[in-house]
Amino acid sequence: MSEPVLPDGVERREFDGTERLATRGDPVYGEPTDGEWRAWNPNRSKLGAMLELGLDTGLAGGETVLYLGAASGTTVSHVADFAGPTYAVEFAARPVRDLLDAADSRDQLFPLLKDARKPETYAHVVESDVDVVIQDVATRGQARVALENGRFLADDGRLLLAVKARSEDVTREPAAVFEAVREDLSEGYEVLEANRLEPYHADHLGIVARPR
Repeated sequence: MSEPVLPDGVERREFDGTERLATRGDPVYGEPTDGEWRAWNPNRSKLGAMLELGLDTGLAGGETVLYLGAASGTTVSHVADFAGPTYAVEFAARPVRDLLDAADSRDQLFPLLKDARKPETYAHVVESDVDVVIQDVATRGQARVALENGRFLADDGRLLLAVKARSEDVTREPAAVFEAVREDLSEGYEVLEANRLEPYHADHLGIVARPR
C-alpha cells in the first residue's frame, strides 16, 4: 500500500494506542474521540478505506462536495469536517433523521431527502461546478448514477465512486461487474485510478475519475 495523500483537516492521530485517520468535529456514530478529534473508521466508510489504501483522491480540503448515498451520515460527516459546502443526498427517510442530527453542528452540511437516480429533483438546490462528487449508492446502475450526476461536476472536478458488486449484479463475479461499470463510466469519465477496497470492504471497488 502507498502512503495516503490526506486532505487538509484530515490527520493521523492515536486513539487507544492505534494510529488512525481523524477529523475535527462532533462524534456521530460512537467513534473514539480525543478532544476535538474523532477517529475515522475505514471499515464503516468507503472513502475512509480509499484514503487508507493510498488512492489519490485529489481531495485537498475546502472543496464543494456532492455526496450521493449519505445514509445516516457516517462518512459525509467526516467529509463536512474538512470540506466546504457539502450536499448530502439520501433516499431513505429513516437515516435522514440521523443525518439531520449530524448536520446540527456542521453549518456546511446540507441534507437532501432525494433519490440520487433523479438528479433533476435537486438540481435547483445543488450549485453547479462542484469540485467533487462522492458516490456510495448501493443500487443497480451505479455507473449511470455517476453519469447523470456529472452535470454538477466542474470540468476539472473528481468523481470518487465506491462500486458495490453485489448491488450491481449478485450473480456475476465481482471482477466482471467492476469491468462492466468501468466500461459504462467511460461514456463520461476517464478513470484515473481503481483499487479493490479489501480488507475493509469485501467486493467493493474504489474509483477515482475525472470528466471527459
